Amino acid sequence: MRVAILGCGHVGCELGRQLAERGHDAIGVRRSSEGIETIESHGFEGIQADITDERELESVPAVDAIVFAASSGGRAASAARRVYVEGLRTAIETFGSRDDPPDRLVYTSSTGVHGDHDGDWVDEETPVEPTTEKTEVLAEAERVALELPPEYGFDGTVARYAGLYGPERYRLERYLEGPVTAGYLNMVHRDDAAGAVRFLLEEDLARGEVVQVVDDEPVEKWAFADWLAEAAGVEEPPKQTKTERLEGGDISAAAERRILTSKRCSNEKLRSLGYEFAYPTFRAGYRAAIDDYSGNATANE
Repeated sequence: MRVAILGCGHVGCELGRQLAERGHDAIGVRRSSEGIETIESHGFEGIQADITDERELESVPAVDAIVFAASSGGRAASAARRVYVEGLRTAIETFGSRDDPPDRLVYTSSTGVHGDHDGDWVDEETPVEPTTEKTEVLAEAERVALELPPEYGFDGTVARYAGLYGPERYRLERYLEGPVTAGYLNMVHRDDAAGAVRFLLEEDLARGEVVQVVDDEPVEKWAFADWLAEAAGVEEPPKQTKTERLEGGDISAAAERRILTSKRCSNEKLRSLGYEFAYPTFRAGYRAAIDDYSGNATANE
């Protein structure tokens, strides 16, 4: 299977590495030369191209599947729309118009499209209720990913990611130093974010569907921070309620909406399809980071 990973960044490089390791032909597409060097350091081919430019996408060869895993490069909704909606549409139309179009697309989205559910569980059947301009763009991109590919004879899948963590993105100090604001965390390790997409492609699953990619255990932030502190052998960090955080001021309207958003995301569908997590919960996923933190602390004593 030959797979083009458009916007091949943090998760995309791990996806390409996993695909190549299993004998597939992965091609990572990035705009910068530094990005290409990173791709090639993971053991697969890189092609330098702007994925929002149909002329530059011509340099990408025929593939069996495309994975659209791009970042908007900023938080502004206008930047997000240019990449997630307009760029995604350009990629689908460009590859779909070829004499040898791909067989399927996987678009990586975010559980942020769910909005606030006051701590209740949400799954793929829960209507999306985006609360910010950026998550509204993501919800629109999901519709494009599912509705446009069939016009060109192939299928789209939405892999809806929870909060990503893993190498270079553990953010231990954020939780160990505090203050930690109340609310739920829905997380997935980078290796499983990539692994789930690789699994859906290899097993030919979830065509025309949404699949939430989140680990087994959403956790309250205070409980997570206390677990980290105990595991790292340090004092529990200071805590604050959502009201206290909001009264502290100096936050944007979008940040305020994020603070007030609370939900627990179910992975029952992904589990039922047969995916086995490398890191089923944060307890397994953060172990390496805690060991590094404790080792560094001991070395500095």
